Amino acid sequence: MEPRSGCPINAAVEVLGDRWSLLVLRDVIFGDRRYFRALLTGSLEGIASNILADRLKRLIDAGILTRGTAARGQRARFSLTEAGIQTLPIIYALGNWGLDWSSGSAELRSRQQLMRDEGPAFIEELMDELRVRHLDAPPKPHDGPGAFERLSAAYEQTSPQGRA
Repeated sequence: MEPRSGCPINAAVEVLGDRWSLLVLRDVIFGDRRYFRALLTGSLEGIASNILADRLKRLIDAGILTRGTAARGQRARFSLTEAGIQTLPIIYALGNWGLDWSSGSAELRSRQQLMRDEGPAFIEELMDELRVRHLDAPPKPHDGPGAFERLSAAYEQTSPQGRA
């Protein structure tokens, strides 16, 4: 994809600037939804199948995602590329803006709050874990639960089912 201008902000907006692309990336990153059906049915915002197919194609064409080859009768799995993993700080920044300037449910805000509280080292740890999941990188040793485990725990603590 050739951007309309040489401006790096324009180039990023052309790839990531629509509502659905960022939400698809959110669901791949935080929901570990890597199949079309999981992305379609797991979207809180109710993405239409034709829009999802278009955004997946755009993200693949931009080098943000790859689509695995599917054998007959199997589903294709989508994976983040390194460029896709590098969108995490952007999504994190948008989430921080959302924490400050919008309302929402406690459980959906809890993960963003944890990331904010933990800071940049936590975002790097998440990126490392994404590299393991999507790029088959070797895991980095760490003490205690991993970043995604801590995000899940934060969500569970604030969800109505987790408090029951």
